[in-house]
Amino acid sequence: MNKRIIVSVTNDLATDQRVKKVCNSLKKLDYDILLVGRKLPESLELHRDYDCKRLNLIFNQGVLFYAEYNIRLFLLLLFSKVDVYHSNDLDTLLANFLAAKIRRKPLVYDSHEYFTGVPEIQNKPLVKGLWLAIECRIFPKLKYIFTVNPSIAQLYKTQYGKTLRIMRNMPNKTNLNKTRSKEDLGIPLDKDIIITQGAGINIDRGIEEAVEAMQYLEDVCFLIIGDGDVIPQLKQRVAELGLQKSVLFKGKMPYLEMMQYTQLAQLGLTLDKDTNINYRFSLPNKLFDYIHAGIPILATKVVEVQKIIETYNVGLFIENHQPKHIADQIRLALGNVELQNTWSENMERATKELNWEHEEIALKEVYTEIEG
Repeated sequence: MNKRIIVSVTNDLATDQRVKKVCNSLKKLDYDILLVGRKLPESLELHRDYDCKRLNLIFNQGVLFYAEYNIRLFLLLLFSKVDVYHSNDLDTLLANFLAAKIRRKPLVYDSHEYFTGVPEIQNKPLVKGLWLAIECRIFPKLKYIFTVNPSIAQLYKTQYGKTLRIMRNMPNKTNLNKTRSKEDLGIPLDKDIIITQGAGINIDRGIEEAVEAMQYLEDVCFLIIGDGDVIPQLKQRVAELGLQKSVLFKGKMPYLEMMQYTQLAQLGLTLDKDTNINYRFSLPNKLFDYIHAGIPILATKVVEVQKIIETYNVGLFIENHQPKHIADQIRLALGNVELQNTWSENMERATKELNWEHEEIALKEVYTEIEG
């Protein structure tokens, strides 16, 4: 009989590509999977070939949400058939750690970011202190730990003396098919398309300035795909500037549908600001989505993003977040044929090396070790 793994995360599962790829890799290793998340009113439909459970909660934000979710998750983990627990991020770790300790089962921890460095809690000392207390108590006792890039792994090693395994969040090595045209997707036919995408379009991601930059660009359309805290004020600013035909909001959508838009773009933006430790060492999923879609990148020089772009020469950088400067760099990227040809040639090599099939090797090694 196949062994049972419970994989848990606090999001609604629909757009979490890292967790989806982890589950698919575990399924290939002949594990039975139960993926646990939460249900939101706007949650997209979920179709997976393994078991999924989305909890309907009374509270959906703040300390009451985290408390309710972890209590309910703990009870589910404690009384379910299970051989291995797989916890994603610090906000599921306490429930998993307690259940694993009581049940004497292996626990794998996957830290998708430097959680205690996220900007949302930096001005909330009590909240940050609580998360740090949980992390400090549990992290040194963990045996199997993943994170998303070397910079974050080094932060944890310095803090806790633990060596983490690296598993970057990259797309599968599959050929994306362009099945829809600009006309099909309601994109202007007569404009160059630039794009940003993601579930965390929040403050300090540089999108406010990118919208402002559209004042200086003719024959360019900026697609914003996804959701986040800053979307309402972006829509308001677009209306104030009269840019409704130049900036289009498409909302969150399934991954393959999103990639149809991405493949039709000429440039992908990832403009995180170095305003906090989490953004400084971020390695956004969209960076690799752009590469697999074959489009060059305009980025800020945050550490891990800069490494990828310079190693493979697949884009260029902004030096500051002044809207006029961003517009100039967009214009350069769209107008320089020599650069475009170089980037296009380099994309092929990059996609052969930067894919999930390479990254999942670390996951397979850990679960082989657990099997003993």
